[in-house]
Amino acid sequence: MPELPEVEVVRAGLAAHVTGRTVSTVEVRHPRAIRRHIAGERDFAGRLAGRVLAAARRRGKYLWLELDGCAPAEAVLSHLGMSGQLRIQPPDAPDESHLRVRLRFADAASELRFVDQRTFGGLSVEDLVPVDGALLPRPVAHIARDPLDPLFDVEAVVTAMRVRRTGLKRALLDQTLVSGIGNIYADEALWRARLHWARPTAELRRSQARAVLTAAAEVMAEALAAGGTSFDALYVNINGRSGYFDRSLAVYGRDGLPCPRCGAAVRRDSFTNRSSYTCPRCQPRPRRPHP
Repeated sequence: MPELPEVEVVRAGLAAHVTGRTVSTVEVRHPRAIRRHIAGERDFAGRLAGRVLAAARRRGKYLWLELDGCAPAEAVLSHLGMSGQLRIQPPDAPDESHLRVRLRFADAASELRFVDQRTFGGLSVEDLVPVDGALLPRPVAHIARDPLDPLFDVEAVVTAMRVRRTGLKRALLDQTLVSGIGNIYADEALWRARLHWARPTAELRRSQARAVLTAAAEVMAEALAAGGTSFDALYVNINGRSGYFDRSLAVYGRDGLPCPRCGAAVRRDSFTNRSSYTCPRCQPRPRRPHP
């Protein structure tokens, strides 16, 4: 799934191209794309027609477009899933093979398309609720701040992480503890901090917990500058261009290749239903890994 840098690239593109524009019509091409909007496609289209997209927001890996002039405050929440894309296209551009939802605007200059090959993602109109000084869509109100958020409290997260009885990578992927980090950037942050993914969080020193969170912020900032990480055509920005941070990855997806720091062969381990990549020399497995 797209992680913080990839979602932020899309958010910035939407902020530049759709904010301040008025939606004229909405075309739902596949009902599964709005399955989270319980009231159905007619209600979804009706609640957007004539509305201004006021702002593009993000928290962690979650993206939404605020709607102007409504009480209570509302937003279009986007779930990109495994293959969802938000694309800005000229009105006369050919339809994509997996076009699911189309938003046309009153100015007719361009349109916003939701494209999703695997239909795991979707759109929904959600109420905004106040949480910790911000307005968040109700379904993501439980999501914590991310390491690139100016109000991210590193020391508070360090404290919360060290009282958890879990493995370090599981803690990094827990979006209620720290958001935005997925499998790719967790592995890269752990490599930079020289910590193994199975290290019990209860045994971390504060300096170690702080180091891995700092490393996560650094690697995601670098990935953002490179347009994100794209392994295939499914991960693109609003103009269909791929990011190129995959060229800078140290361990993720590099099973058997030399560690850029010490030269040892990168190791791939099974982790839940995914994989974890580590350097066995730089990141020795703990003697008592968390089960």
